[in-house]
Amino acid sequence: MSAQPPDGAPSPDSFASVFDVYEVRRDDGRVLYFGDRETDRETLMETVWPAFRERGYEVRLAQRTGELVLVAEPRDATDDSGGVPWTNVALFVATLASTLFVGANWYYVDPFSPEVVQALPFTLAVVGVLAVHEFGHYAMSRYHDVDASLPYFIPFPSLFGTMGAVIRMRGRIPSRKALFDIGAAGPLAGLVAAVVVSTVGLLLPPVTVPPELVNSANAVEVQFAYPPLLQAIAAGLGEPLSYADPSKSVSPVVMGGWIGMFVTFLNLIPVGQLDGGHVLRSLVGEHADRVAPLVPTALFALAGYQWFVADAGDTAGIWVVWGVIATVITFAGGVDPVDDSSLDRRRAALGVLTFVLGALCFMPVPIQIVG
Repeated sequence: MSAQPPDGAPSPDSFASVFDVYEVRRDDGRVLYFGDRETDRETLMETVWPAFRERGYEVRLAQRTGELVLVAEPRDATDDSGGVPWTNVALFVATLASTLFVGANWYYVDPFSPEVVQALPFTLAVVGVLAVHEFGHYAMSRYHDVDASLPYFIPFPSLFGTMGAVIRMRGRIPSRKALFDIGAAGPLAGLVAAVVVSTVGLLLPPVTVPPELVNSANAVEVQFAYPPLLQAIAAGLGEPLSYADPSKSVSPVVMGGWIGMFVTFLNLIPVGQLDGGHVLRSLVGEHADRVAPLVPTALFALAGYQWFVADAGDTAGIWVVWGVIATVITFAGGVDPVDDSSLDRRRAALGVLTFVLGALCFMPVPIQIVG
């Protein structure tokens, strides 16, 4: 117990006008400042955050045994960049394996045979698009000195072999500008990658469907809708997205671009901690809280329309799922940057463009199973 912090930690005198400290403790590398608030929580954090940031600490306001306490944790204590990120590596390798295994089905080869290498273009397309998206976030996080982990890929034996990838950010976002740059960088970078992958895939020769599948009465067909952006790319190249001949199928590499575009749209749903929530919060400030509750309603309404009017059947369930996800994310809340100053006009225009590009990736009925 002490009235003074350890060497290197901010002195209570530097923020005495907003937080009256009566006791300082050390706790497993952290510094705890017990005291009383002299202002509202937002003003308090805006005042103390820069002081702690300069000294290499992340700080948060908490409550312990009924007392208010500023918990200061050294930033290097949460920085895992010093060693080999084995969890990230293991998940990445597992995702390569799962997408390669699933990709074998797209190329109609045995996943347990040497022919599985034919599915490598699919694996590289899918994992590459996801990696570019996440490293867009990572690069901007590092640029703005926000602690961020390397991407965690999520292997899953689904139609595409993965459930995507995420990064983990720690500490507060310093400004609306940083929040915008970090939030928009992923979708924009991933979308560029998706356009490149789609272009390459459309220029590749189609895959031949085995005759026994074409002629099978028990075959189940998975039909994909194509977003306006992908349709525009195909039209510009003069390449088809489907063939009249049932024995031909578009290159699976195109599906890497399809996944990238669909992921872009989903991530740009403007709620909470999603990329779209970050971009909207940085554009309109606290007014984003008024928009967020409308989003789940819109998704449930879309599901109802697809089910009752468009007769899309079980496919409408995807929007029910995302309506639930959006509801949970909305209640979890968004990010409040330390500096809540408005964006400059260039970023504001780019933010609007980001949502327009996201809309070009929208598909009312992304997938239908016909059998």
